[in-house]
Amino acid sequence: MSRNDTCVSRRAFVAGTSAALIGAGSLNRAFAALPSLKVGVIHPTSGFLAKIGQTCNRGALVAPPLLESWGYPRLDIVYGDTESSPDTARAAGNRLIDAGAQILVGAFDSGQTTTLAQVAEQRGIPLVIDIAAAPQITEQGYKYVFRNWPLPRDSISGALDVHKQIFQVSGKTPKTAVFLYRNDTFGTAIKKAFDALVPKAGMPYEIVKFIGYDPQARDMSVEVSNAKGTGADIAIVVSATNDAITLTREMVKQRWLPWGVLSAGPGWYDQSYRTALGKFGNYAISTVPWYDPTKPRTKTILAALARKFPDDSVDPISISTAEALLIVADAYKRAGSSSPQALADALRATKIAAAESLTLGNPNGIFFDAHGQVNDIPVAGVQNLGELAKVVLPVGSAEAKLVFPQPAWRGRA
Repeated sequence: MSRNDTCVSRRAFVAGTSAALIGAGSLNRAFAALPSLKVGVIHPTSGFLAKIGQTCNRGALVAPPLLESWGYPRLDIVYGDTESSPDTARAAGNRLIDAGAQILVGAFDSGQTTTLAQVAEQRGIPLVIDIAAAPQITEQGYKYVFRNWPLPRDSISGALDVHKQIFQVSGKTPKTAVFLYRNDTFGTAIKKAFDALVPKAGMPYEIVKFIGYDPQARDMSVEVSNAKGTGADIAIVVSATNDAITLTREMVKQRWLPWGVLSAGPGWYDQSYRTALGKFGNYAISTVPWYDPTKPRTKTILAALARKFPDDSVDPISISTAEALLIVADAYKRAGSSSPQALADALRATKIAAAESLTLGNPNGIFFDAHGQVNDIPVAGVQNLGELAKVVLPVGSAEAKLVFPQPAWRGRA
């Protein structure tokens, strides 16, 4: 090779490298040139679901600067409060859109999310659902509604699988179960899914009674007495924080101690529940979608939450809201436009690799089906131990050892 050949080769290399850097720089400048996207985050931050809605919003408070550091466009978050009411959720959605929100995220409760989805569709503004399970939300043929949360059939299928793992690991198999559920949109949907799937899943137990209750009731003595009267080995429950606290206090009062309380939903793992009940809040087992603490991005979010909210334990619903904003930022980055149609088209084309997501999600990553639904989201078995919520199942991901059956109320440390 001649000296001239060598010089040409080096010049070509430098020129090619410079072009690549210039191209990358141009791409980054293009993202930086995008104006901030105004995102309306709507949750129940007052009313009987206030604690859960406030927890969701923690994820929205810490996520935007981290998303920017990962190369996503800036998100400008504006907040709306459903006041734990579907009608107010509708009004809050309209108010934020009128104030310039270009996309919505929310709203935890299925009834409130249903009315918010109607607003999004009517106004032609995309809605990314972080948490809400009622199937009908994404079965209306909506064009602007997208959900990154499991449907009841998937949640219950996963929950029943965790139940089998509990019985296998513990060596204790119940024959009967009583089912207590809040009689709202969410609780009714989960109840229907259990009713349909338990006979097909080969479960060792029979659900001897379904007991619905008003989630805002302050006295559940009758419901607990009825459940206790069945003599069921285990209690399967669908609750949020406040009603889970009320149920547990009544169980202690009436000295009803089933082998275990298996929760198919939020409430029982919540910090407010554990703080309010102390040792009596231990040993409840939740079968829920959970964050993946091994993923690099999740570790960063967890650290940011710990810094900003040092007195609050990290809750998976904070991470779910943060992941919804990740989906929004990813769509905006690809769309390069804040027009509702461009954002909706980009959301439909979402393909976020599993390693870049935050939760224990589909191993193939985050992507929406024709109904705007993310499928195959797994659940974990999370047990309250030492007044902390810890993963106990599957065994390969366990942070602590399963305790089942639960010890007596009086004998707890």
